[in-house]
Amino acid sequence: MFTLTLDAPGKNALGLALMESVIARLRDAAGEPVLVTGAGDAFSAGLNLKEVAALDRHAGGCFLGVLEDMVEALFTYPGPMVAAVNGHAIAGGCVVALAADYRVLASAPQVRIGLNEVALGLEYPPKVFALVRYRIPPRGLERVVLEAGLYDPATALQLGLVDELAADPVAVATARLATLATHPRRAYVETKRTLRAGVLDVSEARRRWFLEELVPAWVTPEVKARVAEALRKR
Repeated sequence: MFTLTLDAPGKNALGLALMESVIARLRDAAGEPVLVTGAGDAFSAGLNLKEVAALDRHAGGCFLGVLEDMVEALFTYPGPMVAAVNGHAIAGGCVVALAADYRVLASAPQVRIGLNEVALGLEYPPKVFALVRYRIPPRGLERVVLEAGLYDPATALQLGLVDELAADPVAVATARLATLATHPRRAYVETKRTLRAGVLDVSEARRRWFLEELVPAWVTPEVKARVAEALRKR
């Protein structure tokens, strides 16, 4: 088993360095079963908002491009992957969890998970939204995305953000991963690949939208003001 631990300042905030590290470590894992968890008492508080607040158009394109690459590396990983969501999983942190084959969330009532991008005025990059749309069941999709709330464990389970709750999510996730790892690897990988074929494909029109509309929208003064306010509240 290969353990991928999200470990960075700001409750494992996803800055460029951490996202690039996730991509590299998945390459190192080379198809072995992967357990994804967070260092300390959090899974991931989401994107590093200090980095987001400093983005200009060029840097924004690079930052969001790496985010999309990380999501693709997680979602298409050629082996079993289980997320032990050991604490808060906010926005980008929730996205990382959603990319796993199975998600076990800490049952502690203070833990929160959700996608609050819309509340910050942030539009979803194409591959991120494709993953969200694929993973969250129809019954909960519009509520999760448009309400942009942060949910307690019981509500998260009901909405389909996670598969299971546990007092010790690492132990339970490790057990679930061990079960998945007993399947013949080739059959598992090829079936997973077939299930997810085309999910993250982006048309040329959407690529242009990403570069010409989405990236500029992330670096407007209005968005930077909302991000700065979110930072002040932390």
